[in-house]
Amino acid sequence: MMKRILLKLSGEALAGDKKMGFDEPTVTAVARQVKEIVDSGVQVGIVIGGGNFWRGRTSETIDRVKADQIGMLATVMNCIYVSEIFRSVGMKTEILTPFVCGAFTKLFSKDKADKYFSQEKIVFFAGGTGHPYFSTDTGVVLRAVEVEADVILLAKAVDGVYDADPRTNMDAKKYDEVTIDEVIAKNLQVVDMTASILARENKMPMWVFGLNEENSIVNAVNGKFTGTKVTV
Repeated sequence: MMKRILLKLSGEALAGDKKMGFDEPTVTAVARQVKEIVDSGVQVGIVIGGGNFWRGRTSETIDRVKADQIGMLATVMNCIYVSEIFRSVGMKTEILTPFVCGAFTKLFSKDKADKYFSQEKIVFFAGGTGHPYFSTDTGVVLRAVEVEADVILLAKAVDGVYDADPRTNMDAKKYDEVTIDEVIAKNLQVVDMTASILARENKMPMWVFGLNEENSIVNAVNGKFTGTKVTV
């Protein structure tokens, strides 16, 4: 039985077919799944990407540091929105950021996160690492290591790890299980390279699955996993 998990949600997946912004039925479905997990006694932390609002690395005109700062704020907006949807289905939430963000969030510390977990709250880790040149991939592995999560659950638009992009290559092969060493050696892009190395150094497993599959988050926690397990 898992005690504590860190769930990474892609911003694009939360946007549904819209690709931008939010698809409220999708977010509400995620909230209900997370509530079922929390009600079973599992502590849940959440990191959300910002791709449904901003993908700064595709910009050719904006300074990289500024682009990354915009991306950090996009993740804060996502966490505020998703946190409120979670509250609407009966959960208690807190949002922590690595930088001061007015009255919208609270400043991250491990002690604070542990306190909120013990109060059966969902803890949202927004704002990435707080520094440019690091993605939310690195942010989720960093927070998972810091709060001693059992596993990172990566809920994506794609249902696992493939040896090629299944959206453009019909012959792409899906892995049921792959080691983090293979991910790094073959550049399988489960998470970016910095995050992959951090996961390997700290022996943090990652499970990759499709968010849009019915009850995919609950199934992952309850042993009905159909995605890819990245082992360490």
